[in-house]
Amino acid sequence: MKYYLLLFITLHSLVQCKNQAKKHKKELVNKSFIKYAKGFDIIIDGNEKKLVLKRMSQAYNKRQTFILGNETNVFENKIKVPIQSIVLTSTNHIPILESLNTEPSLIGFPNTQYISSKITRDRIKKGKIMELGIKQEINTEKLINLKPDLVVGYSLHPNNKLYKYLKKINIPVILNSDWLEESPLGRAEWIKFFGVLYGKEKEADSIFSKIESEYLRVKSLVKDYRNKSTVISGNMFKDVWNVPAGNSYLALFFKDANLNYAWKDTQGTGSLNLNFESVLEKGKNADFWLNCGLFETMDQLKKSNYIFKNFKSFNNNNIYTIAHKKGETGGLIYFELSPMRPDLVLKDLIKITNPSLLDNYELTFFSKLK
Repeated sequence: MKYYLLLFITLHSLVQCKNQAKKHKKELVNKSFIKYAKGFDIIIDGNEKKLVLKRMSQAYNKRQTFILGNETNVFENKIKVPIQSIVLTSTNHIPILESLNTEPSLIGFPNTQYISSKITRDRIKKGKIMELGIKQEINTEKLINLKPDLVVGYSLHPNNKLYKYLKKINIPVILNSDWLEESPLGRAEWIKFFGVLYGKEKEADSIFSKIESEYLRVKSLVKDYRNKSTVISGNMFKDVWNVPAGNSYLALFFKDANLNYAWKDTQGTGSLNLNFESVLEKGKNADFWLNCGLFETMDQLKKSNYIFKNFKSFNNNNIYTIAHKKGETGGLIYFELSPMRPDLVLKDLIKITNPSLLDNYELTFFSKLK
């Protein structure tokens, strides 16, 4: 009897251990390392680490899964990590590489004149980064001769012919879609995308956590602030005024800065195409006009269209632009750095509209039109 009892206990323990192992494996498979971003995920599946791309473009939502390991096989979506060399196609990834101390791995880039970072510009001057032409027509021969471990393409204007050819010669391509993220912290979290490719997950997590913490801290400064300023944004092109829709990336910044954005109640995550009359009706009494396009002076703005004099923000000289802050070759710092540093964008907005809350802070991206 004791023998059967002992056998029963042993078998029961083995079944329990097996079930717990299955449960543990399932937990590992389903474990997500991403908090805000909607466009990618990093998961552990048994002994495999996987990078999952959830959305390549606005019209293409099919997932792509890349297995990160010790070999490259593009036909099996395998990428050898940590990568040692990379070709990028978007300037907003330059600050990420620099923050992870992986900028020496960048060996090629299209339109290098748009890169503003002094560190990377020095590498360009020394011939360590090859100019590859323009995004839509990258110089195929130059790129192939570089033999990068990875090409991070831009999914807004994918060069499909080139990318298919690179796959044939076993050079992996990932189409980046961070620009589709609808929240500031979601876009900033793409540093983890590069962290896992370089084997620097801990560093990426640490950097993002500091940005997240600072963003939330600054947001809390104005959370209960009752003196809301009314703001408008965007600018006219021909007869159409493009403004951020109510659920857009920029509108969320206005919300987190506790501002009364004129089109906060509209639907959509992109832009609204409005006529001047509707903008005048909603925005003529706005306290601030934030992000007026690429105008650099009030005189330029006035000459472009005399109707702007109908706005309170124009007459009170409360118009702010991103056009003043440039790199040495003319690249706009806002486009390069702001996706990674939403905390600084939020600080800018609060400094402009409630300066007393950030006494010692100087604007990073915006400046007043003069």
